[in-house]
Amino acid sequence: MKRRQFMKSAGAVGAVATASTLATPAIAQSNPKVNWRLTSSFPKSLDTIYGGAEALSKAVAEATEGNFQIQVFAAGELVPGLQAADAVTSGTLEMCHTCSYYYVGKDPAFCWGTAAPFGLNGRQLNAWFYYGGGNDLLNAFYAKYGFVGLPGGNTGTQMGGWFRKEIKSVADIQGLKMRIGGIGGRVLAKLGAVPQQIAGGDIYPALEKGTIDAAEWVGPYDDEKLGFYKVAPHYYYPGWWEGGAALHFFINQAKFNELPKHYQSILKTAAAYANVDMQAKYDAVNPPAIKRLVQSGAQLHPFPQDVMEASLKAANELYAEISKENAEFKKLHDAVIAFRNDEYLWWQIAEFGYDRFMIASRRG
Repeated sequence: MKRRQFMKSAGAVGAVATASTLATPAIAQSNPKVNWRLTSSFPKSLDTIYGGAEALSKAVAEATEGNFQIQVFAAGELVPGLQAADAVTSGTLEMCHTCSYYYVGKDPAFCWGTAAPFGLNGRQLNAWFYYGGGNDLLNAFYAKYGFVGLPGGNTGTQMGGWFRKEIKSVADIQGLKMRIGGIGGRVLAKLGAVPQQIAGGDIYPALEKGTIDAAEWVGPYDDEKLGFYKVAPHYYYPGWWEGGAALHFFINQAKFNELPKHYQSILKTAAAYANVDMQAKYDAVNPPAIKRLVQSGAQLHPFPQDVMEASLKAANELYAEISKENAEFKKLHDAVIAFRNDEYLWWQIAEFGYDRFMIASRRG
């Protein structure tokens, strides 16, 4: 090779080598090392609902080649489950996976991020979150507490709970001691029930001893693990206080703002994946679970019509009372109810028409 050609070739190789050397830090800088901690409000034993946080963590790590790590902790490992949002507000933790309505004690408006009696079902909630302005309205409210909320799962319509005795009419609600909290408990209190706040692990012994008469939890798959059918065999539906119970990832606002824009986008995408994944899993695992529960002695009952109608009336009265005192609650309530009414205008045509026919066909 002539000297001139060699020098030209060597220069080209050197330029490529130099470019490669310079490019390496740029690539590394595009995915900086970030380590966050996330607390769940749930124990690992509830694998579907706890699993939402693990699904997000895994998706974020894979999308960033392992550079953005979110370590997930179960309820109680770092903070108690019902203090998850407080840890995010204070900046103790970067984020949590929880239910917005756990914090109605701070402000009843928190209920609209998860579920409220006779509100939206799971699919309708997602429609409201993503296309009905729900995420914007909620995040304007959550900003007061220093965090950003991203939808992170849904249980679907929950069951109405486990009762030691049958509920045949509204009269049977009078004096009923039931484990149920939040807005749903306040509605039942209007019908004469005595709502109780009891941690999940304490429900079974309370039912067994007769300290409480009834308890609601989630649905067949999760309820089966807790064995309620052994001490309170009457399993009622639907859980009208949770037509679709959404979960959220709450992220400390300052920490979120510090992330590179593409990390913010990855986090949002991973949350959306976890949101869909949880609902899909519940829809898959609840049917075999309800079969097993019935085979084990659970007795299924729909709530009597007068109970449903009285509960709806009580819910509307409660909403009117809270709205007079709380402008943010009213703003979210009005948005949800307007959206719900339009949704059911459509639902009664195609969705309900199809489901009603298919259910009847299956029975036939």
